[in-house]
Amino acid sequence: MPAPADPPPNPPPALPLNNSSKQVLKGTLVPVKFPAALVAGTGTGGLSKFVAIRQFALEPGETEQVRERLRAAEGLYQRGGSTRGISAATLDLLAAFEAPLVPTLLPDIAAAAGVPARELDTFAEVLVDLRAERLKWAQERRSGVEVGRSAWSLNAAVVAARALGAATPPVGMLNLERIEMVPSGIERGQLLSTIPLSPLEETAVTQKEWSVTSKEFTTIVTDSLEQVSETGVTDNTDLAQSTSSQSQHSNQFNITGTVQGGIPVISGSSTASFTAQDAKSTSATESIKHARTITQKASTRSRQEHKVTISTKTETGTSASSTRQVKNPSQSQAMRIDYFNLMRQWRVRLYRYGLRLTYDIVVPEPGAAMRRAYAELDALRKQQGSFEFPLKHSEITTDPVDANGQPNPHGVPKYQWLADQYGATVRPYPATPAPVVRGQSAESDGHWWFVDVEFDVPEGTRITDVVLDAQIGDDGTNLPLDFDVIGALADPEWPPRQPSGPIIIRDSHLKDKPDTPFLLGETGHQKVTFFTNHAERMFVGLTATLELTPATMEQWRNDVWTALFEAAQARYFARQEEISARIGAIEEQLSGVDTLTLRREESDEIMKSVLRFILGPTFDFMPANVLAAFTAAGVDLQHGVGFDQSALGLTQDQWTLLRQHEDLIRFINQAIEWENVVTFLYSYFWDVPPAWRFIRELHHPDANRQAFLRAGSARVVLTVRKGWEEAWMRFAEGGSIGATIPAPYLSVAKEIAAYDDRNYPGIPPANPSRTATRLQDAVYTTCSANVAASTAPVTIKVDNSANFVVGLPVLLDSADERGVQEAVLITAIPSSTQITVEKVGFAHNGTNAPFPVLQPGEKGALIAEWNEYTPTSGTDIAITSDLSGIG
Repeated sequence: MPAPADPPPNPPPALPLNNSSKQVLKGTLVPVKFPAALVAGTGTGGLSKFVAIRQFALEPGETEQVRERLRAAEGLYQRGGSTRGISAATLDLLAAFEAPLVPTLLPDIAAAAGVPARELDTFAEVLVDLRAERLKWAQERRSGVEVGRSAWSLNAAVVAARALGAATPPVGMLNLERIEMVPSGIERGQLLSTIPLSPLEETAVTQKEWSVTSKEFTTIVTDSLEQVSETGVTDNTDLAQSTSSQSQHSNQFNITGTVQGGIPVISGSSTASFTAQDAKSTSATESIKHARTITQKASTRSRQEHKVTISTKTETGTSASSTRQVKNPSQSQAMRIDYFNLMRQWRVRLYRYGLRLTYDIVVPEPGAAMRRAYAELDALRKQQGSFEFPLKHSEITTDPVDANGQPNPHGVPKYQWLADQYGATVRPYPATPAPVVRGQSAESDGHWWFVDVEFDVPEGTRITDVVLDAQIGDDGTNLPLDFDVIGALADPEWPPRQPSGPIIIRDSHLKDKPDTPFLLGETGHQKVTFFTNHAERMFVGLTATLELTPATMEQWRNDVWTALFEAAQARYFARQEEISARIGAIEEQLSGVDTLTLRREESDEIMKSVLRFILGPTFDFMPANVLAAFTAAGVDLQHGVGFDQSALGLTQDQWTLLRQHEDLIRFINQAIEWENVVTFLYSYFWDVPPAWRFIRELHHPDANRQAFLRAGSARVVLTVRKGWEEAWMRFAEGGSIGATIPAPYLSVAKEIAAYDDRNYPGIPPANPSRTATRLQDAVYTTCSANVAASTAPVTIKVDNSANFVVGLPVLLDSADERGVQEAVLITAIPSSTQITVEKVGFAHNGTNAPFPVLQPGEKGALIAEWNEYTPTSGTDIAITSDLSGIG
């Protein structure tokens, strides 16, 4: 039978599925270029100058030293051939920053704005020289403390001098953009497999399809305000899903840092003037290139993750559900079965829907407060390890010590002090042994006579001295009376008595040698033999003084040491269990937080860093004396419920301290569009070197939080809220909300606000919700006529008036250096090539080059459009398709 005909190669185009559109928010940063003469002037750059002066960290007397150096060496500090002095008013102002006794007396931002930039540069040069000399002097004296202090102060001066040397106001623009992706149709994609069949041939075809989700990038989690997390709701090959992942990938591996903020995709552009903001500007070109790169990579990644395999089997057995049998019914013609992948076509459009004034600052250690938990973890982990007991046996003594373990004759024995330190119960020091007293009476026959006195030395003691008491009477023969202690030296008091008479001995210390006591060190059972001759009656008594043996002392020390060891070991293991439990609790607390909470915490830290940057080191979120007043009032500060009472007991002065920055904080929070603040996180080596290793080893399961924790510093792009542009420029450049500043600064703020109003009417202030009603595209045409200014309605000839709407504004001309772009209201559409507007404020000549006529839609200005393709789960089959038409 003949093969069926192929489907039409070019089916009618499908309509875009607008209700299935996906969006990725994007922004393009554009620094604003200011004239050099304006930057070097007086009365501007207040915030930058104020921060630089604070960075000097001036010490008392340094400003006077700079004054003296300038007087002694006029003309020494030159740049560009001109000598630049410093006025007395400037030096007096800088001297006020030298650690005042009352921090509230520090000069404000407005005072700093009045300092000429050149004078600040000169002051910074002289200060760097002075501190360099001080460092050299400290190095020569080899004073470690002074070298460290001098090096720190020199570094502070150098950093401040570099900040001043940049001489470029940190003012820019942020183009709020949106990448919109809409499915616009299904097309036949690449050839997956082809199966040739000869006449009447039959085979089995197995089709397998799978998708591989890449875990190379951070997990994509979308959190709603109700704290409901959605992950994997869309197909993993979806272009919007892959684009979000690709943008995170780009941010994670961007050498300039990781982007954080309400706009997930940020691209940059070169410095330009405000007037270069049309669809052909450098910023638009760079944004288009960046957006197309992201979507192209995302589309490629989608195709790599989606695979289809088709195989054939020449034998058929038990058929699986994925196996189909095909047969060529023709008896004479071969046929071919071609399998194609069905690709989803996406219409990708890049819109600009808003313009914001921006102000750049750089803050140190944005995640410093969050690192405290990791610092506690580090300290706890350092306490883990094998048990070590450093106490030596020789340290266990009875020497009296005080409460700190230092010798004190009125203190307690050291061994008892050690027992208290380790919480142990120890054996007390053994008591001094009592002397052993033994005596013996005897009667003799007047001849040689021997008397034994026996006694036992208690266990654990030994003899130190033996004292003899004796009374010996003679036998009346008038012969010499003899007396001796066998083994002991004869005492001179014991000579034979002649004429005869009794011998009385009192407290005689027996000696073994002239300098050695009798029986010294002896233990156990002892027997002392006495000898007499020509004695009748006798009494001998011994008193043996004892001491503890070294073995007894050593055993006591061992017992005490063992008790202390066991107590310390038990305490150590209990502490180790507490440490392990605390480590587990901290780790669970760090890792068990949802993504939305992590982002909010990071935003709070950025806001806190910004406030500290602007308000300075003297700013306290809660002054110490106010905190002391709360404590004295008995409020519960531990749980943060101090303000639930009607009376807090604060004086008027304390409330004044608490609210001294209230107006400024309120202004900063209102003027900054915090949902669109963009943060570039710089790596660990932007922090102090001693902290590098600790910061580099910080880990967190959330990649964005890990980058935030590891950031050494952060560039924060503050986005000024719509309508606050002029007030912010007055504050940042002049130092106060109503300061007078040069016209060019105000003109930038006003033009940005006006451009946003003209080009993006009806656009929400930031990040429009995806659930809002469908936004409409802009309508665009050109005019080649010469249109004069008029206060009456004017009919303008255009190329095509289709889709323009009566009653909505239309933009005439481009925003450029001429300043003639204007928004006027359409009152009528007379024909397909004409529109009528209520008035024309400027002349517009389109005879040389047609000028644009644009009716902006709520989506904003469309600046680029392209198509991307991603695979689907569908497969197309063709029978003997045209080989020339297979891609």
